[in-house]
Amino acid sequence: MNITLFSQFCTDIFNKAVEHYHKTDSIDAVMDNPYPEQSVEHLLFLKNSIDTVQWHLEDIIRRPDIDPVEALQIKRRIDRSNQDRTDLVELIDSYFLDEFKDTVRLPDAKINTESPAWAIDRLSILALKIYHMRIETLRTEAATEHIDLCRQKLKTLEEQQADLSTAIDQLLEDIASGKKYMKTYKQMKMYNDPKLNPELYNKK
Repeated sequence: MNITLFSQFCTDIFNKAVEHYHKTDSIDAVMDNPYPEQSVEHLLFLKNSIDTVQWHLEDIIRRPDIDPVEALQIKRRIDRSNQDRTDLVELIDSYFLDEFKDTVRLPDAKINTESPAWAIDRLSILALKIYHMRIETLRTEAATEHIDLCRQKLKTLEEQQADLSTAIDQLLEDIASGKKYMKTYKQMKMYNDPKLNPELYNKK
């Protein structure tokens, strides 16, 4: 794996996934992942595709006129999407664990506050925020004050993207050199498990 500018590699794939979704702009459209299965590119494209659909589900559920039955269906779908997102992050971290399995850890190596994939998860969301904020800056019917504010926000998001990208690349370089090491913990989402959610197991 070439870890140099790995963040840009991710962002390029995320941007492709966002653009792919907006060809149909449909939460029910079939995703056409162009990358080979089992590849990290495939995982990254799938990750952002899930994020993008969920972004629009979150928009839909906030409509004040939404039918309560539809809202519940959307909420259930968002719950499933959150689980899928978590599963994808864990798969991406498994990729990194395999890539770095032969790295010799230095005696003073430190662990990071988050794994590479969870940082990349935030990078995926930033790609979505930037895409949609840029759209807001191009709205011809919106007030000038709205456009100006969105331009300021877009500039901040782009700065955040640059900083996060730098941090991700530095983290991967530190792990590759043995200065840092990574550990992963399965996300134990209790509310999805009928054995751990009292609202589910007490109803039996």
